[in-house]
Amino acid sequence: MAGRGKALGSAASKKAQSRSSKAGLQFPVGRIARFLKAGKYAERVGAGSPVYLAAVLEYLAAEVLELAGNAARDNKKTRIVPRHIQLAVRNDEELSKLLGDVTIANGGVMPNIHNLLLPKKAGGSSKAAAAAADDE
Repeated sequence: MAGRGKALGSAASKKAQSRSSKAGLQFPVGRIARFLKAGKYAERVGAGSPVYLAAVLEYLAAEVLELAGNAARDNKKTRIVPRHIQLAVRNDEELSKLLGDVTIANGGVMPNIHNLLLPKKAGGSSKAAAAAADDE
């Protein structure tokens, strides 16, 4: 073939490789590209855009899943439920800011007791109460 291109046999034997595996990602680059085109966000979609978006989405998913897994382990559970995702997101400052307006179904609320509702400490406030009672 005199150095022009590849031999005939090698082109047919090469296995097809997905764009996700080329980029080393788990999220589907091809599907995200299809959604970007179908969504009409722009007239044209570059080759790198779906790869970048898939990488960002995969990173965010991994971050949330890691924190939710830690929350599940703290509660002595082996399965992540929406409550664990809620606890993970709301305890992380950056994720809480990102998902501030998001409602997680079956997530519940963050455990919080207002300071006014907590019982008073016995040391300092009881002397003041006793002195007030003596004045009356």
